[in-house]
Amino acid sequence: MISKQSYGTTAGGMAVEEYTFTNARGTEVKIITYGGIITSIRVPDQNGTLANVALGFDNLADYETRSPYFGCITGRFANRIAGGRFALDGVDYMLATNNGPNHLHGGLVGFNKQVWTPTVSGDSLVLLYLSPDGEEGYPGNLDVTVSYTLTDDNGLRIDYHATTDKPTPVNLTNHSYFNLAGNGSGDIHGHVLLINADHFTPTDSTAIPTGEIARVDGTPFDFLTPRRIGPGQRSSHPQIVYGRGYDHNFVLNRPVPDDGSLVLAARVSDPGSGRVMDVLTTEPGVQFYAGNFLDATLVGSSGTLYRQSDGLCLETQHFPDSVHHPHFPSVVLRPGGTFQSTTVFRFLTE
Repeated sequence: MISKQSYGTTAGGMAVEEYTFTNARGTEVKIITYGGIITSIRVPDQNGTLANVALGFDNLADYETRSPYFGCITGRFANRIAGGRFALDGVDYMLATNNGPNHLHGGLVGFNKQVWTPTVSGDSLVLLYLSPDGEEGYPGNLDVTVSYTLTDDNGLRIDYHATTDKPTPVNLTNHSYFNLAGNGSGDIHGHVLLINADHFTPTDSTAIPTGEIARVDGTPFDFLTPRRIGPGQRSSHPQIVYGRGYDHNFVLNRPVPDDGSLVLAARVSDPGSGRVMDVLTTEPGVQFYAGNFLDATLVGSSGTLYRQSDGLCLETQHFPDSVHHPHFPSVVLRPGGTFQSTTVFRFLTE
């Protein structure tokens, strides 16, 4: 079932709607048309008790002015581009530098700050946005569709689709923060994480990949065997020090040749509640971000302050700064081509 209600009006006077999904298991997901933001995901624990496992706010104004990308669609290019510039087909393009010296998540007014046009199609909420040529410095009119579907096996499926009339880089993801013990319940250091990746992409001190594709063996980035997040998050490894914790892209183990199928990117579990989340994706990478810059200045929908590591993100994606690294999977979309991507967040109990 999908129901609709008003979620208020933006500072610019645009109406925002909230859509609520429920399935046969009682799971409930709420999504607003501002930024395509997932504001709440209520799933059962091992005893059947429902709790919201997604961080967020309870009002539109905070999403407009204070949000660290809670639950939103990020684009036109998710993650970072070094120096806020890139060259494509011999033309130089300048972007906003909104993350130190770098460009982050599409710029000053990225997809996370747009009001998307909604329609309900069967069991799916379909959001549409036309990003005009030159928006935030990107070339080409980009026609984007993002579909959300809640399945009866407790999977929240997100399908991305985009076309363009000029060559342009495209990298789309969802930026939800999760805490499987419940929103506002404390940090995620005790969560147990598996990431299906033999390699990761080390970064410089500004979180830009160096270009190296490094093995995870013998480092805090080895999550091939499930383990608690806390010890690595507090380690003195230089890569951890750079980011104040985990904020790195992992190179997923995918079929060779890659057939574009869904593969398990990560599994995270909370031993206390018994909740488990599988992340499946068609993407080549996943950014594991451990909420390092939550700084106790934001009051969440739980009524509590969000502190460092009170939530984690698993952002399925192409690699950061791919426009500057030809050996990374290409992010360039050309006229006549189609960007297509699927990610599923599937909730289980142990």
